[in-house]
Amino acid sequence: QVQLVESGGGSVQAGGSLRLSCAASKFTYSRNCIGWFRQAPGKEREGVASIYTGGGRTYYADAVKGRFTISEDNAKNTVYLQMSSLKPEDTAIYYCAFAEGWYCPELVRTNFRYWGQGTQVTVSS
Repeated sequence: QVQLVESGGGSVQAGGSLRLSCAASKFTYSRNCIGWFRQAPGKEREGVASIYTGGGRTYYADAVKGRFTISEDNAKNTVYLQMSSLKPEDTAIYYCAFAEGWYCPELVRTNFRYWGQGTQVTVSS
C-alpha cells in the first residue's frame, strides 16, 4: 500500500524559510516519482516540484524556481522541499504525491495517483 506522510509546515514571515518532508513507504519510494503540489484557498491545485527517486531528475515550476529545492534522503525514504525567500503568495496547503513509472510525468494533478494528507504553510507579509 502506498503511504505518504508530510510534515514541516507552519507559519513564517515573508523572506523566511521552511523545509517540508514527505516520508514514503519503502516500496513507494524506490525509483518512482515524488511530486510536491500546493493548493491555496479558492485556487486549483498546482505542481511545485518533482524528483525521480534514486538520483533522478528534478523539475520546478517557474513560480518557485530559484527559491525552492527538492531533494531526497534514500536511507530515510524521504523527499524534502526546502523553501526559501518565501512570499505571501506561497501560502497554501502543500501535498506530496506519488507517480509510478520510469520517469516523472508532467506535474499535473491527474498524473499522480496517491497523495499525502497535506501540510499548511502560511507566509505573512
